[in-house]
Amino acid sequence: MTTITAEEVKARQQAGEKLNIIDVREPNENAEFNIGGTLLPLGHIQSMQIDDLEPYKNDELIVYCRSGNRSGQACLILEAAGFTNVRNLTGGMLNWRETFKV
Repeated sequence: MTTITAEEVKARQQAGEKLNIIDVREPNENAEFNIGGTLLPLGHIQSMQIDDLEPYKNDELIVYCRSGNRSGQACLILEAAGFTNVRNLTGGMLNWRETFKV
């Protein structure tokens, strides 16, 4: 698993790049604040309910959560399932909100 910073993600978003972003938080956390990622809670990944991600098995997937812990777990599970380019957003949404004062 590699990491990616909030600054890198935001710069790529602002440049119009199409990113595959996965939010592994719970629905209420996603509703409160998100950066446009597809919601797929960690529990779904742990129980291997990842069929929707199969088309991206060899594409970059940027995974985020509140602090980076759950997304780190999700990245390890996805890598074990054969995903080849999984990146954990360093510091999660706590860091994102602090960095960009959102």
